[in-house]
Amino acid sequence: MEISLKSKEEIGYMREAGRILAACHREISGMIAPGVTPLAIDAFVEEYLAKHGATPEQKGYRGFPFATCASVNDTVCHGFPNNIPLSEGDVVTIDMVVNKDGWLADSGWSYGVGALSKPLQKLMLRTEQAMYAGIAEAQVGNTIGDIGYVIERAARKGRFGVVKPLVGHGIGKQIHEPPDVPSYGRRGEGIQLVEGMVITVEPIFTLGSTGAVLWNDDGWSIQTADGTCGVQFEHTLAVTKEGPMILTN
Repeated sequence: MEISLKSKEEIGYMREAGRILAACHREISGMIAPGVTPLAIDAFVEEYLAKHGATPEQKGYRGFPFATCASVNDTVCHGFPNNIPLSEGDVVTIDMVVNKDGWLADSGWSYGVGALSKPLQKLMLRTEQAMYAGIAEAQVGNTIGDIGYVIERAARKGRFGVVKPLVGHGIGKQIHEPPDVPSYGRRGEGIQLVEGMVITVEPIFTLGSTGAVLWNDDGWSIQTADGTCGVQFEHTLAVTKEGPMILTN
């Protein structure tokens, strides 16, 4: 397994892709409301990226037909955008990979639609906090296991499930590069982090405590086995001597 290390210049290219992606997410956050459809959000993303000289990398990736993944409630990952309007109390995760001049950035974000129940509010808050705790561990000399350890510990504290089959990953000119970055692990285990690694940290927590998931017949979308809601927060970051540099902030 060969890990591609990026130069400061290459990280700068990825940061530009990440800047466009983050700005797009800010626009999406203002669109989320009851009655809006995931397909409308997908169409907006296509248009926004085109205006900014970027393209949606996952469109056409292994046959995936959309610019975004839109996962609602118990669909936790790789959901197809559809024409079903979002409803008050839903949670929707919009995940996208932006290509700018051949370099990629990846970020998924969960949004509440209108007023959320208290358990869902807590799930959203704790999952986002766990992502940032994992990112803080992305220091030169630490290991992949250190990142997973703090994320898993946060889930256990909140009595949430961790979706273990879905992991973060390296990224650069390809969506998925080595290494895998699981949201579970043990301190000191796994690959050691070195300067120039660019990875995603992307915990998915569920209200159900098992985190067990099922793959749907479409070959892409993944749902919780117990029907509870799941949420995801994801940033792309570079490992630097000064500490983790979030590229999709």
